[in-house]
Amino acid sequence: MLKFAMAKFHIIIPAAGSGSRMGLGQPKQYLKIHKQTFIERVLRVFQNIPLVDSIHIALHPNDEIWKTLNLSLSSKDSVHYCGGESRAETVLNTLKIIKDYVDESDWILVHDAARPGIEEKDVERLMHVLKDDSVGGLLAYPIADTIKKSDKEDRVVESPSRDYLWQAQTPQMYRYKMLSDALEKFDGIPTDESQAIEGLGLKPKLIKGNFKNFKVTYQEDLSILERLINK
Repeated sequence: MLKFAMAKFHIIIPAAGSGSRMGLGQPKQYLKIHKQTFIERVLRVFQNIPLVDSIHIALHPNDEIWKTLNLSLSSKDSVHYCGGESRAETVLNTLKIIKDYVDESDWILVHDAARPGIEEKDVERLMHVLKDDSVGGLLAYPIADTIKKSDKEDRVVESPSRDYLWQAQTPQMYRYKMLSDALEKFDGIPTDESQAIEGLGLKPKLIKGNFKNFKVTYQEDLSILERLINK
């Protein structure tokens, strides 16, 4: 128990994607909102949280943009050119790189670089609520809209109840060993860390997040976020 009580918090920011769905010719993490790149906004949030022990930015091996940003990194920041073919592979690659520098009971928080709307208070609440949890969990937002399930021809086949449905966000927070084991053992490619944890038969805790913390996927998302985030 003493070991768990002293567990540290480490951040992994997967930033190896191409952003092809936005059709802008550059990775989403380098798009700008109020003259600041997504990755810079995300990085600053975690740099400002005293409880964060280390931050690990996972880039694509052929990334040529990062060094042109000339960002001011803190002593807790590290950059790894270890991006894989999927988000899960990128996270697992990063976990392997930092293996000798963290304890297996330390907390790992994974946050999408394409979610620049994240706020310090939400991360700190996640850390506080889950710091003694037996599994871990994630920020999420309850679904308010009516949900439709379609067939291959985009015809509605079902309107499932929205009760108990949440939209997953990040950070997602799990202990180092549990997350490593979950990603290693998952059959296929998990869409997020929580799905991998669920594959172990565990039940992650949902912590209500902020609407602004949505994933920028399409061009119109950027315009919406610019209106929601203060300069």
